[in-house]
Amino acid sequence: MEAAVMERERLTAEMAFRDDARAAGGEWAPSIVIKIRRRLPDFARSVNLKYVKLGIRHGGSVTSYLPMLCVPLLASAAYSFVRLDVIYRSIDLLTCVAWLGTAVLLLTVYYFKRPRPVYLVEFACYKPDDQHKISKEGFLEMTESTGCFNDAALDFQTKITNRSALGDETYLPPGVQARPPRLNMAEARMEAEAVMFGCLDALFESTGINPKRDVGILIVNCSLFNPTPSLSSMIINHYEMRADVKSFNLGGMGCSAGLIAIDLAKDMLQANPNSYAVVLSTENITLNWYFGNDRSMLLSNCIFLWRALRDVPAVSPPPKGKKSCNPWVDCVAKYPPKAYV
Repeated sequence: MEAAVMERERLTAEMAFRDDARAAGGEWAPSIVIKIRRRLPDFARSVNLKYVKLGIRHGGSVTSYLPMLCVPLLASAAYSFVRLDVIYRSIDLLTCVAWLGTAVLLLTVYYFKRPRPVYLVEFACYKPDDQHKISKEGFLEMTESTGCFNDAALDFQTKITNRSALGDETYLPPGVQARPPRLNMAEARMEAEAVMFGCLDALFESTGINPKRDVGILIVNCSLFNPTPSLSSMIINHYEMRADVKSFNLGGMGCSAGLIAIDLAKDMLQANPNSYAVVLSTENITLNWYFGNDRSMLLSNCIFLWRALRDVPAVSPPPKGKKSCNPWVDCVAKYPPKAYV
């Protein structure tokens, strides 16, 4: 039986020994028997297990066990004080103080342990200058002019570029467009600074947030470019942020780093109320442009371009009249794929 079939049917093979090694005709038979049995499901790998974890986590929250604690207390109180005369005779100052203190304690615990809402205040996308704009035809001509790719690699890049969602008004950093290409640390740093500072300037201008005073949490994620000092340190020094700003620089996590950064910002805002968190998701391609003929690595040349997304979550409510927004949907509406990717 094939391994794939056994895995799908949850079958397992077991070795057993016969008590009597003689067959029915008196001849000797093999004493080892292979038995195929159905094993128990692997609960650790089950997708539904995550819902059990969520239920246990929710069951242990303050909002769930506080009513469970109040119901028995109210039931016992109603059972003890059935008649008004019993209530009148049993209540004294010490009892009132005890009940009032218990209620205040429970409300205080609930107030400080309750989950605080996290709001998205604003977001901004980076759009480079027109001098860095390049069309699909210009990109393919630039690729061919390098002389580093064979015919098969050029045909592959042409197919990927034409079938992708990229338009004729996308952008590439100047180090990649130069002839010969300037793929060095200085160009990569220039690309990172242009993306980060250009986007942050627009973000702070639209929100009115003072980066020197208001920003308490800074999270930057960039998988392919992680210099020393870090990108988050560059931002802190450029905007002269507070000395106690909580800075995080995520690298080498790929596309999942954006979600990880948002989750980290939410946790940090829960622990540090009345604060603003700036989350930057970007990528750097100057030092990661591939000049070879491996198709799996050529794919990144065709789909990774110059861009960044930055948003500001906060635990304080947004200003009145400001709607909540979806950064990805609104960003596409503001810079459609035809004009910006």
